[in-house]
Amino acid sequence: MKNIRLVLLGELLLFVILFAFLIIGGSYGLSAVAWFLDIPSLVIILMILIPGLFIMGEWKDFTKSFSVGIKEYRLLELKNIVEAVGAAQKLTVFAALFAIIISGVLILGYIDDLTLIGPNLAICFLSGLYAVVIEFFLLPLKLNAQRKMNEEMDMEDE
Repeated sequence: MKNIRLVLLGELLLFVILFAFLIIGGSYGLSAVAWFLDIPSLVIILMILIPGLFIMGEWKDFTKSFSVGIKEYRLLELKNIVEAVGAAQKLTVFAALFAIIISGVLILGYIDDLTLIGPNLAICFLSGLYAVVIEFFLLPLKLNAQRKMNEEMDMEDE
């Protein structure tokens, strides 16, 4: 079983390399990096994700997902961890949809100034991009916990 933290670090490295390749390989250069930064969109997603996990009582199990394979967990704990990561995945999607809809409404509110539509639409899409990036890291957490859970179930059957 691989260390999940190394897997996440490897994914981060892969993501950074691909992002840098796409930005530097394009004709826009490094100045295009700023186009992908929108703190309010990220804050909206995190302000729905983190409190949502607390409200549902899943925060503690979610944080355990980062140590599956490093620490030993019982089968019930692993099931709870899988459910907590699944809840985080759903909350991330809902938060991104919320941010996209709010941004879309604001864009439509200023539709009379056509020069603002392009930049505002780009910001609108960033919420979706952030959700994809977060999901990129949540998926291995869930798969790792499911794999460990299956191993525990096999050991109980023997």
